[in-house]
Amino acid sequence: MPPVCGLPTVDRMSGMDARDAELKKELDASLRARRELGEEYESALVDSFLEKVDQRIDGAVERRVRRHLAEHQMTAARDARAPKVTDTWGERFGFGIVSLVLAVPLSAIGGGVAHLPGLLVAWAGIVGVNVVQAVRTNPGLFGRRRSSGDGDWED
Repeated sequence: MPPVCGLPTVDRMSGMDARDAELKKELDASLRARRELGEEYESALVDSFLEKVDQRIDGAVERRVRRHLAEHQMTAARDARAPKVTDTWGERFGFGIVSLVLAVPLSAIGGGVAHLPGLLVAWAGIVGVNVVQAVRTNPGLFGRRRSSGDGDWED
């Protein structure tokens, strides 16, 4: 049988993968319909078959795009979970200096107004602010140290 509009015959397509069996069936059906209906319907049959091929290609491209997007989102999520140092040594040093400078008047006010309990509350606040800053810049500071094979997936 001669090729239809440049399409190979079914015999030449016998090497197709099993996943393309449905497309092969569609081509066989189109070729049978052409034989039964005649050459005047050839254009419509070819257009119909090419539409089905386009749909398969679109589906494959869409799956690949979704997979790529999912991989990109997983990578972004994994990177977002990774601890990051957000400040430099100078910022940490500056925070410590500001804490000590503010500790003097806070100690004087707390100790002058409420004596020893006021002084303890002022220093508890100063220590609390510094602990929060330390944990923010070092997320695993007070947490359990994990070994490299402790449940995380290896890249």
